[in-house]
Parts: sequence; structure tokens; C-alpha cells
Amino acid sequence: MVYRYTAHKGNLFARFTAYAAALGFALVLSGCGYNEFQRLDEQSKAAWSEVLNQYQRRADLVPNIVATVKGEAAFEQDTLTKVVEARAKATSMQVTPETLNNPEAFSKFQKAQGELGGALSRLLVVSEQYPNLKANQGFSDLRVQLEGTENRITVARNRYIQSVQDYNILARSFPSNLTASVLGYQPKPTLAVANEAAITVPPTVDFEKK
Repeated sequence: MVYRYTAHKGNLFARFTAYAAALGFALVLSGCGYNEFQRLDEQSKAAWSEVLNQYQRRADLVPNIVATVKGEAAFEQDTLTKVVEARAKATSMQVTPETLNNPEAFSKFQKAQGELGGALSRLLVVSEQYPNLKANQGFSDLRVQLEGTENRITVARNRYIQSVQDYNILARSFPSNLTASVLGYQPKPTLAVANEAAITVPPTVDFEKK
């Protein structure tokens, strides 16, 4: 009888110890930023998904824009070709969750999107020189949609940049950086706003004959 009672007490003590250890471990993780890492990671993924949605929206507009512009017989074929090639390059890249943690792949994807943006900007600049296009209601509507999409891309990119900044600050700050080191949470690559802005600025086009 004494043996059973002692064994029962031993089991209760073992369970209590296990629960206390689990609770203590949870508190340690919480205090070192574990839960915050999970929240910010999910936040950055959601923000990036919105960036991709807007990039896809832009890519979906390109075929209709190209088809409309082709109706202008004298339109610069080189400009159209660059738009088509830039879209093909941008949409051919496979984007996975791992891309967000791969600076090289992330940079290549952003460069391709920047080139598409630049090619579209040039097309819009050149189209100003063609009265028939300017008067084409279908082209005008597509242009408005494209400009709206570019604005949404900017908003989505800014939100992603902010979410990555919050995550990276946590990954580099003490004591949460210890949690990051132990669990392998590396800082995430962010969007090179300055570089891409230079890529997407519409070029100066001089149509005056020399």
C-alpha cells in the first residue's frame, strides 16, 4: 500500500515537473521573441503575396496593350518587342516561399519586374506620339488600368518593405537575435527601391530629326 502511494506521488511529481518545464520553455520562447518571429514571418509572406498579385495583374494587361498598339501600323516594333520579351522573362521565373530567403533569386526576380516596368513606361511615352492611339478608347482604358496597377504595386511593395524591416529588426536585436541564431531565422532580403526606381523612370525620348 505504501509502495503504491509512493509511486502515485512520484507520477504526480513527474507530471508536474514536465508541465512546469513546458510552461517555462514556452515563457522563454515568448520572452526571446519566438512568437513575434512567427507573427512577422506570416505578415511578410502575406505582404509579398499582395505584391505578386499586383505584378500578375500588370502582366495580364500586357497582351491586351500589345494587341491594341499593334493596330498602329507605324508604331515602333522595337518598343513592342522589348515589352513582350520583358513580360516573358518576368512571368517565366518560378517564385516559391524559399525565394524570400534567397537574396540572389529574389534579386533576379525583382530585376525582371523592373525591366518589365521600364519597357511599359517607354511604350507609354512613345504612344504619346501617335494621335490614333491617344484617341483610341480601348487603349485609353488599358492605360488607366495600367497606371492604377502601378500605383497598387507601389503600395504593396511599401507594405512588404515595412514588414521585412520589422522582421529584420527583431532578427538583429538583443535578445531576440539569440533566438534567431538558435532557430536559424535569417534576415530577409528587401526590395531595392532606389535601384528599381532608376530602372522604371520613363526615358527621355527625342523625336526631333537631327
